[in-house]
Amino acid sequence: MHKILKRKTFAIISHPDAGKTTITEKFLLFGKVIKIAGTVKSRRSHQYVKSDWMKIEKQRGISITTSVMQFSYRNNLINLLDTPGHQDFSEDTYRTLTAVDSCLMVIDAAKGVESCTRKLLSVTRLRNTPILTFMNKLDRDTYNPIEVMDNVEHELKIFCAPITWPISCGKYFKGIYHINKNETYLYEKGKGHTIQAVRIIKDLNNPELDVIIGKDLAFSLREELELIQGASYKFNKQSFLMGKLTPVFFGTALGNFGIDHVLNSLINWAPTPMPRITTTRIVEATEKKFTGFIFKIQANMNSKHHDRIAFMRVVSGKYYKGIKLYQVRNGKNIIISNALIFMAGDRSQTQVAYPGDIIGLYNHGTIKIGDTFTEGEKIKFTGIPNFAPELFCRIQLKNPLKQKQLLKGLIQLSEEGAIQVFRPISNNHLLIGAMGSLQFDIVVARLKNEYNIEALYKSADIFTIRWISCNDIKKFEIFKQKNILNLALDSENNISYVASTAINLKIIKKRYPEIIFKKTREF
Repeated sequence: MHKILKRKTFAIISHPDAGKTTITEKFLLFGKVIKIAGTVKSRRSHQYVKSDWMKIEKQRGISITTSVMQFSYRNNLINLLDTPGHQDFSEDTYRTLTAVDSCLMVIDAAKGVESCTRKLLSVTRLRNTPILTFMNKLDRDTYNPIEVMDNVEHELKIFCAPITWPISCGKYFKGIYHINKNETYLYEKGKGHTIQAVRIIKDLNNPELDVIIGKDLAFSLREELELIQGASYKFNKQSFLMGKLTPVFFGTALGNFGIDHVLNSLINWAPTPMPRITTTRIVEATEKKFTGFIFKIQANMNSKHHDRIAFMRVVSGKYYKGIKLYQVRNGKNIIISNALIFMAGDRSQTQVAYPGDIIGLYNHGTIKIGDTFTEGEKIKFTGIPNFAPELFCRIQLKNPLKQKQLLKGLIQLSEEGAIQVFRPISNNHLLIGAMGSLQFDIVVARLKNEYNIEALYKSADIFTIRWISCNDIKKFEIFKQKNILNLALDSENNISYVASTAINLKIIKKRYPEIIFKKTREF
């Protein structure tokens, strides 16, 4: 119980370029994982953010895959998942959100709520995940903070309870006032790479505040606070834990200002490891027997060995070296003696792990996303989604003799969940499906870097793919015979229908009402 109460597992979510990875880096600074924060400056720079470990991430300066980081802070053990912010990597992000107990939402205060933030918040709504909010980039010109909070409440349908409040913005940014503590924290430029002592002024009505920030700004601050304290919501922990209210913090990630307030509040307010739903019952974190589920698979974290790591969320019990676990899907027992813990691309073996922890298992092709592991009980954790792709392409080899290597590489990459591979039943073409076009560039680059395969991709004239099933076996066989040219198998040999146009899908559904067409499936 002591170990469970000391664990916090959360993800950071945002729209691209809102500052999410920079905040992750500053958290690692406070956790004493790194001593100096650095950012991606250019393709020639050798200084990268800690959580972006893949070669292509460093080249492009974006987060492509979810990074898991475990570190200690204030006598708590934090499992932090830095998710891809780019819209093309949303599926990996969606699955990651099934493995956390709370989220930190980062919003660019100069832009307000953006499209990816809306999508991600809709996923957290499925589990009523508690959300903290950080309004970033106050060292630049931003919207009025009241307008930004109104924007969040209107767009995301969640109540905002300000915990800190900014004193101006851009070149006039002076700091923040902590409403709960009745303290003003003064900002100094150019000190974002290390942890600096911050000057604090006690009491909002302290005359010293007028001298330091100026009478006009001090008057405006008191006036704004009087307004928002009367009009905004007060923080209520129960509403926060139910996902109805978000505490709001202001600051600048690049300047490492206001970040510690967020991290301290996560420690104080975020939930400890939560129960998880299975097909038959709810599993509590306090149960003695081990349970866990796989939410992500990453290929080639070690490019020299071409290994694959399955990321597991521990739900209950305790992992220890040499534990015998039952893999529910295939009914086999395996002994785990080399589970890993992570610091982005770095990993090390762990002797023990508790509920809330994210551990890695070496995967030799037998572990799949969605797999449940127990100490013998036949249960299956639910809610890990697989979405129908939105864009499609065909992969072409420069060297046709490497067809087998290509299929192996694509299958391994598809196991990560970022792309999906479909093999048409009627020919030898390979269809790749993804949520965004940039993912195709990533596939080609990773095939070259990690598998030594040179390939090109060409867009495919496909509207969508739907997984199909039917309760009547005879009718299903007739359907398959008559529509063989439109059928394909995914990497797990699930049969799907390939629709060339929206009209084609509409007609085929009307013609065969007994066939079930699904946009999503669970792993």
